[in-house]
Amino acid sequence: MNILEKIAANKAREIELRKKVVSRPLLENTQLFKRPTFSLADALVTSELGIIAEHKRRSPSRPVINQSLPLADIVQGYANAGVCGISVLTDMTYFGGCVDDILMARAAVSTPILRKEFILDDYQIIEAKSTGADAILLLACMLKPYEIKKFSVLAMSLGLEVLLEVRDSEEFERSICPEISLVGVNNRNLKDFTTNIETSYEMAEHIPSEFVKISESGLNDVAVVAGLRDAGYRGFLMGEHFMKTENPGFAAKRFMDDLMAVVQ
Repeated sequence: MNILEKIAANKAREIELRKKVVSRPLLENTQLFKRPTFSLADALVTSELGIIAEHKRRSPSRPVINQSLPLADIVQGYANAGVCGISVLTDMTYFGGCVDDILMARAAVSTPILRKEFILDDYQIIEAKSTGADAILLLACMLKPYEIKKFSVLAMSLGLEVLLEVRDSEEFERSICPEISLVGVNNRNLKDFTTNIETSYEMAEHIPSEFVKISESGLNDVAVVAGLRDAGYRGFLMGEHFMKTENPGFAAKRFMDDLMAVVQ
């Protein structure tokens, strides 16, 4: 059993337990479930920089990134830096997050929030909406095409945007559907956790311009991000590069200032 299979098995058990604690009707009756969402896609296409900053306490490849700083302080720092969106990891077992992190982030900022999670069930999409998320992540490597279609239709009906994450053209071609507006290319191989920025360059020509292209993982150099912008990417999901510092918001602001000097 590889890491993705282990994650899926654990997540399936977790979802069933959560359903017993908080029912779907209860989620649908929350105040946040009724709120209009913010568009991450619009924020990216109108931005000169397109930075999506991530809150991530740990990962399978790095057991400790930053577990001491309050989430509200981090996301407020990101918002003050002027990021286009904030990605919040909600998986507990592998990333140290929880769904309440979305609630806390939503209370702290008005920036578009992406719930970054291993989504395997409709329930998680309802949960995302009810806690204040504006977009969800779907992993092509973990889902069948009909599941991606089903989840995307549900998300769209709730006003949530969908970020489809792919690693190659085969995953993109079998997974894409009209309800998806954001396509992320993961530069990290989820089987061995190595990163290769060339993955994004290779995928740039395979993703039509009608989709907002986002490069993910291994982004820590201003010149690399500027080059990817030239290749057609409008979003750049960055987490560890900011989170490993004592002040992630300041690190994001400094990176964005340096990037602005290059792209102008």
